[in-house]
Amino acid sequence: MAISTYKIFLMMKGEEAAYEKLIDIKDFPDLGGSPEMLETTTLSDKMQTYIPGIQSLDALEFTANYTKTDFTKLKALEGQEKEFAVWFGGDETGGTLTPTGADGKFTFSGQLSAFPVGGGVNEVVDMTVTIAPSTPIELVTD
Repeated sequence: MAISTYKIFLMMKGEEAAYEKLIDIKDFPDLGGSPEMLETTTLSDKMQTYIPGIQSLDALEFTANYTKTDFTKLKALEGQEKEFAVWFGGDETGGTLTPTGADGKFTFSGQLSAFPVGGGVNEVVDMTVTIAPSTPIELVTD
């Protein structure tokens, strides 16, 4: 069965070694990429042949609503290696939404940066949170 993007969370491992929601996000990037293609074609082949190489991964960019509080919080984290995760799934009880990761927890380490993005007339002010991953993205299997 398919799942919705509702209840997707950007998480960061906190001081207590538990993950906490970092900020609310409006979108999330691909959590992986295609491997580089290593050509194995010989002069006997009538068509190019390949084997997979190292998996490509760009910087991970998330969009969030700009608030001074969230932006200040993110700027304080810049230049620090942290453990992050994207969790799929949450519980809603009593009007409170709690991340659970029941539909998947994708973890990685990296360093983040944040900046407000441009806007136009009658638009919400957004910011981009970019994380440069320093470890592969892994699906946590409980």
